[in-house]
Amino acid sequence: LTESPAAINAALAHDDEIKAMAGTIAGARDVLYLGRGPDYPLALEGALKLKEISYIHAEGYASGEMKHGPIALIDDSVPLIVLAPSGPLFDKTVSNMQEAQARGAQVVLISDAAGIAQAGENTIATIEMPEVHPLIAPIVYAVPVQLLAYHVAVAKGTDVDQPRNLAKSVTVE
Repeated sequence: LTESPAAINAALAHDDEIKAMAGTIAGARDVLYLGRGPDYPLALEGALKLKEISYIHAEGYASGEMKHGPIALIDDSVPLIVLAPSGPLFDKTVSNMQEAQARGAQVVLISDAAGIAQAGENTIATIEMPEVHPLIAPIVYAVPVQLLAYHVAVAKGTDVDQPRNLAKSVTVE
């Protein structure tokens, strides 16, 4: 945990490259997010944030469940955001990613240097995160997921400060 602040700062350093690739995602009608293990809830969160502020239909899935529905949605018009830090679940996540690529998926791979070196070919973009302990990875990987949603929304011209039809739970009874 003591390494988390430095890792988060390193993740924030990729803001410009995330902004540069946001236009690619902004034109999509649908976006899928894949994560495995502790990265699955982060895939759900990434999809939620993208929906809330950019108004693009997005869904997060456990990468091991991809064959149970999401694979039917994959084609070259549906970007696939893959959260795959190096570690014990990396190879299985990349295997699912490669199945999606074989079906035309336009993949954005979010991983560390070792993961990108191993699986970054044939992606439309990669976002390199620092190498961190697997239990800290979701904290660090939340940064590019949030920045991507923000920059896509800005690229689309939506009001990121006041998303339509959303209200804080404290204001709704």
